Amino acid sequence: MEVTNLIGGERVAAQSGQLIDDIGPATNEVIARIPDSDAPDVDAAVKAAKAALAGNWGSSSVAERADLCDAIADRIESRLDELAELESRDTGKPVWLARSVDIPRAVSNFRFFAGAVRHDATAMHEMADAINYTVRRPLGVVGLITPWNLPLYLLSWKTAPALATGNAVVAKPSEITPLTASALGDIITEVGGPAGAFNLVHGYGHKVGQALVAHPEVAGISFTGGTATGARVGATAAATFKKVSLELGGKNSTVIFADCDFEATLAGTVRASFANQGQVCLCGSRILVERPLYDSFVTAFTERVSQMQVGDPASSTSNMGSLVSADHRQKVEGYIALARQEGGTIATGGVRPELPEPFSRGAFLRPTVVTGLPETCRTATEEIFGPVVTVHAFDTEADAVRIANDVQYGLAASVWTRDLGRAHRVAAALDTGMVWVNTWLKRDLRVPFGGVKASGVGREGGKYSLSFYTQDKNICIQL
Repeated sequence: MEVTNLIGGERVAAQSGQLIDDIGPATNEVIARIPDSDAPDVDAAVKAAKAALAGNWGSSSVAERADLCDAIADRIESRLDELAELESRDTGKPVWLARSVDIPRAVSNFRFFAGAVRHDATAMHEMADAINYTVRRPLGVVGLITPWNLPLYLLSWKTAPALATGNAVVAKPSEITPLTASALGDIITEVGGPAGAFNLVHGYGHKVGQALVAHPEVAGISFTGGTATGARVGATAAATFKKVSLELGGKNSTVIFADCDFEATLAGTVRASFANQGQVCLCGSRILVERPLYDSFVTAFTERVSQMQVGDPASSTSNMGSLVSADHRQKVEGYIALARQEGGTIATGGVRPELPEPFSRGAFLRPTVVTGLPETCRTATEEIFGPVVTVHAFDTEADAVRIANDVQYGLAASVWTRDLGRAHRVAAALDTGMVWVNTWLKRDLRVPFGGVKASGVGREGGKYSLSFYTQDKNICIQL
């Protein structure tokens, strides 16, 4: 499969003519080639976006933009199975996971923001001799930079509000997982999206991403990815006064009290630890257990994790597929080796599974549980972004909050307890942007999504996304 850029409604190669291999991580085989784009390609995409804004797209109505988002949602839904298989080939995740989570969420994102702009309202303020009213205008050309773990899910999370509010998009998906982003470009074209309203430029971050963030005619950047890269994005964007949203890394705690519903907590913690092979910024990779429950929880949790099936992403019996690449697996294995050096015990996992061809060449790794580590060590405080969790005991509510907050990140946490008062106290004390109580990753698209500290700047979701992709203008009328 040869993938191309989408610029001004046309499929084009990189101006350099160079290509990048897209490796399927489950088999370590080349499944596609994508453009190795650079600054000239980004500039062409920005020009196409500006042309769209100068044309009919720039004068489109709320109803027209909402209808476009609904049409995109319908077309994604009609191609659900095909897109799920494409996502699985590109990321290594199980097909059933992409079919039940990633692709349906992309549908929901477009439908939600179609409704959000239809029902949006702005303010009016009366004075004795004048009225003030607020109008909301699109930023203009916006750059969307998305990661490899949830390719279509997260690209749709940004594209839907950007288009619904009337912006023109230049999107840069991860070069590791480009296929469903390319399919989204086709879908937007097929349903009548105006040429240049959505542009797609493939390539490396240091080329395409850097050029997009630095481009003087890009008004806003929405970035989801690693904290170190996010810092560079923020610094580069500041030089041209761009509006910036940064959704970055996490080292999230699962805080378990002895009075929890044990079975519900066990199932929820397994899911929070290893969903999408642990490659979700929201995964609960630091498990904090109240000491009276610690031994029984570790025993039951380790047993449950050891029974997880790792293998063929196309199999409905595989709980986990492969990691996204051999290089990423090597990074994760480096942390497992570090955990041993820091005095940890590998309670289960930590090894590559034995699989038949062609999966023996894939980037598979068994889910790993580490006990006995100090809660301040590197393994317990640095983002691993893979199927590795550490388990720690705590004695008091205050201890749990202190340990949970003692990391550079502040994205999310979950708290498991039957005590309603404790749930409120601990949730309020945790220094994170999101807290789930007796559940994990239960999402309402209206609520603010984002973190504090090194986990990012700004919020996405509902009115927060509408606000990010627009500028409010006050108009004062003398009576």
